[in-house]
Amino acid sequence: MRSPGLQTRLTLLLLMAALAGGLANAALSNWPAMQNMAALIGGALILLALLIWLAGLMLAPLRRLLRALEGSVLSYRDGDFSMSLAAPGRDQPPELAELLRLHSELGLALREQRKQLAQRELLLDTVVQNTPVAMLLCNPQGIVSYANLAARQLLAKGRSLSGTTLSELLADAPPTLAAALQSQQDQLVSVLENEQEEQFHISQRSLLLQGQAHRLLLVRRMTRELSRQEVASWKRVIRVMSHELNNSLAPISSLAHSGAELARRGQIERLEGVFKSIGGRASHLHQFLSGYASFAKLPLPQPSPVLWPEFLAGLSAHCQFKLESAPPGEAGFFDAGQIEQALINLIKNAHEAGGPPEGVGLSLQWRGEALVMTITDHGPGMSEAVLAQALLPFYSTKRNAQGGGTGLGLALAREIAEAHGGHITLANRAGGGLAVSLFLPIPARD
Repeated sequence: MRSPGLQTRLTLLLLMAALAGGLANAALSNWPAMQNMAALIGGALILLALLIWLAGLMLAPLRRLLRALEGSVLSYRDGDFSMSLAAPGRDQPPELAELLRLHSELGLALREQRKQLAQRELLLDTVVQNTPVAMLLCNPQGIVSYANLAARQLLAKGRSLSGTTLSELLADAPPTLAAALQSQQDQLVSVLENEQEEQFHISQRSLLLQGQAHRLLLVRRMTRELSRQEVASWKRVIRVMSHELNNSLAPISSLAHSGAELARRGQIERLEGVFKSIGGRASHLHQFLSGYASFAKLPLPQPSPVLWPEFLAGLSAHCQFKLESAPPGEAGFFDAGQIEQALINLIKNAHEAGGPPEGVGLSLQWRGEALVMTITDHGPGMSEAVLAQALLPFYSTKRNAQGGGTGLGLALAREIAEAHGGHITLANRAGGGLAVSLFLPIPARD
C-alpha cells in the first residue's frame, strides 16, 4: 500500500485539529461552566496529547530526512562525498522518497567527478614530475612551493625543495644561472657544467593561485637540441650546396669535353657557344656562392634618413613593380642598402611565383609605430605547410632548370628585418596570390 503524501498528512492533521476545536467549542457553549469543567479539561488534554502524538508520527520521516540532509551537506562541505542516505521506508511520503533518490544521484555524480579529478591530477603530476623541463613554483615570499624531479636534480642534487627560499637555493648555483633565474626576463644562458658548456632556456611567468601572485620558472636544457639543430642545418647546407655544385660542375665538365673534341676536329666556329654555356654555368655558380656569403656575413645595419623618391628610383632600377600607394610624407630611417636588398629578394620571389609581371605591387604605409612595406603578387599563393617553413634558411620550393632556388631569398630578408628590430609576415590574399609584409619599427634617434 502506498504511503500517503506529505500534503495529505498535513491536511489530515489540520482536519483533526479543526474537529477537536469544534468539539471543544460545542462543549463550552452547551455545558454548564462549573458542572463539567473537570471532564472538559480532561477530554481536551487527552485530545491534545493525541494530536501531538499523531503530528509527531506523521512528521517523523520529515525530521529524519532533514537530519540526514544536514549531515550530508556538512560532509560535502568538508569534501567527503562518500556519505549516502538510506533507502526510503514504506512510511516515507512520495515527495521525500523522490528527494532521497535525487540526493543519491547527486552523491554518485560528485563521487564520480571526484574520482576523475583525482585521476587527472595523478596523470598531470606524473607528466610534470617526469618532464625534462625543470619547473619551480614560488609564492609571493619567494619560497618554493613546488618543484619537479628535473628542478631538484638541477638545483639540489635530487633533494626536496619545498619550503626553501629561492635565494637560498641559488646561493650554490652557477652565477650566470642564478642571475638569470632571479631576473624577470626570458633568456638563453650558457653555464659551465662538468667542464662543458651547457645552454639553458629560461622562461618566467606570473600567475594567481588562491588569490596570491606566484612565480613559475621553467628551465630547459638546450645544448642537445641546439647541437641537433646545428647538425641538421649543416646537413641541409651540404645537401643544397652539393646539389648546386653538381648541377653546375657536371655540365661544365661535359661542355669542356665537348669543346676539346670540337677543337680536335677543327670545328672552331662552334666553340663560342660552348664557352658561352660554360660561362653561364660558372656565373650561376658564382651567384649561388655569393648568396651564401651574403647571408653568412650580414653586417649590422647602419640606419640613416632615407628620402623616398631616391630610394624607390634606385629600387625600380633593379626590379619591376607597381607602386600601389603614395610614399609616406616623412622620410624613412633605416639602412637603405640592406632594406633595398631585402625588397629586391621579395620582389624577385613575387615575380617567380607564377603570376603576371605587372601584377607585382609594393605599398608603403605607417601602422601604429611601424613602417610596413608589403609586396603582393597574383600567383597561386602558398600552402599552410610551405607558409610555416618559407622563412627558414635553405628552404625552397623552386624547381627549375638551374636546379632550384637557394632558399636564401626570404631568409636573408628576414635576417635584415630582424636586425632592424622588425619582422616579416606571409599570408595568402583573399583574391589570390601572396602578400609579404616587412615591418620596421620606428627607431629612437639621438
